[in-house]
Amino acid sequence: MKKPLTIFFVGAPLFALLLVALRVYYSAVVWRYQGPDADFVIAPNESFSSINTRLTKEHLISSARLFHRYSQLKGVLNKFRTGHYIIRHNSNLLDVFNIFINEKSQVVLFTVPEGKNMYEIGRMLEASSITNYKDFIQLARDKKFLEELGIDADSVEGYLYPESYDFVPNLPARTVIKTMVKQFQKKIATVDFSNSRMTPRQVLILASMVEKETGDKKERPIIAGVFYNRLKLKMRLQSDPTTIYGKFEVYNGNLSRKDLLTPTAYNTYTIPALPVGPISNPGIESIKAVLNPTLHKYLYFVSQNDGSHIFSESYEKHEEAVTRWQKNPKNREGRSWRDHEDSN
Repeated sequence: MKKPLTIFFVGAPLFALLLVALRVYYSAVVWRYQGPDADFVIAPNESFSSINTRLTKEHLISSARLFHRYSQLKGVLNKFRTGHYIIRHNSNLLDVFNIFINEKSQVVLFTVPEGKNMYEIGRMLEASSITNYKDFIQLARDKKFLEELGIDADSVEGYLYPESYDFVPNLPARTVIKTMVKQFQKKIATVDFSNSRMTPRQVLILASMVEKETGDKKERPIIAGVFYNRLKLKMRLQSDPTTIYGKFEVYNGNLSRKDLLTPTAYNTYTIPALPVGPISNPGIESIKAVLNPTLHKYLYFVSQNDGSHIFSESYEKHEEAVTRWQKNPKNREGRSWRDHEDSN
């Protein structure tokens, strides 16, 4: 009797292991996706759990548990890259894994320059076939969505961090905005606002103005200082970019005297304060410039038509600079601020 029992106690587990091995083999190799070629999109920052769940729901793999275990064994749980992937008809689980890990995805490198506003970014996104402009702007003003993002404002303006992103074509606007806001939050987490007289929101508003006023990074703290001096004296900031932003959706490229005299929540020619919100999406250097402005007595600045400016303490000196640089046709020809920088 001992021999049959020995065979049973040894054989039963081996048989069970064989069944498990056969099941794994069937799920990994034998089972095949029978649908048409599928376009599968991995969104920016999407978790493995989300990817695995969607693959299972769309019947693109045979087993979520096996896909997870195999990915874990290979050490790639966090290495599934953003992009469009084609899962071909008759692919098995191992084929799908190899598509994600070894094949190149269809990714669009999308760069947001510092100082672009949400309307400009929306148009750039649509031109790159990443997301729809109308959907982007509508969601950028959606109060409920903004609350989800932790933004207490009327729009997402100012929180779309200017940087390069690996986006894929035809993304939902929600995914794009979330990705850019997440990058803003990551960058801003390293900044100390505790010594500023302004709230973080006010710092962001002023930084968005500084970003629009100069292309020369050395001037950012100086221009921030000008705005601080004017605010301290309760002078109007008189920034053209704020007035333009107040009518940006209908702006035709010409800023008239009537525009400057028409009150809006963004027209700093008519209000002795900051505009109601940011007018662009500033980079971290402009935010730091506002937190650490240059201490000086300048109240005015005028463009030298190369992206840099002449700064003045008095209105008389400012008028002289305006006459030289804005009323002289030869000086208005302008050149790049980079040329100006190279000549110093």
